[in-house]
Amino acid sequence: MKDIEAVIPSNKEVALAEKSSRILLAYIKTTKNPTLQLVGSNKGDKKITLPLQALQLLVGILKEMGQGNAVSLILIHSELTTQEAADLLNVSRPYLIDLLEEGKIPFRTVGTKRRILAKDVLRYKASIDKKRLKALEALSKQAQELDMGYQ
Repeated sequence: MKDIEAVIPSNKEVALAEKSSRILLAYIKTTKNPTLQLVGSNKGDKKITLPLQALQLLVGILKEMGQGNAVSLILIHSELTTQEAADLLNVSRPYLIDLLEEGKIPFRTVGTKRRILAKDVLRYKASIDKKRLKALEALSKQAQELDMGYQ
């Protein structure tokens, strides 16, 4: 399966996604064993049952769309080009290549091209996000100790 390209939702889709995410989240929270059955509008259409993990993923997608954000799915085991990996990390391609050459993110070469597993890029992203959050917490604590008006 190929990764699904991100598309910016229209205003109508934003409103529908926001409303749908609230309804679906409430359903998940208030139902003992939540699953959802989808049925087409044509007579004889088959029912499709979605498991809880798919529902939770769908809520996340709908929440993002409800905020007007484009959403893209990335398969964990897919291989990314250096540009795709840089885009995922929101860094420049040359900076990403430096990270690869420093061994901070594993990669393999195919001919002259580098390929990076999406799971390795996401693991690195989670790691730097955790470090950033820790640094922000330390700065916030310091600002509070210095009575700089932060609560």
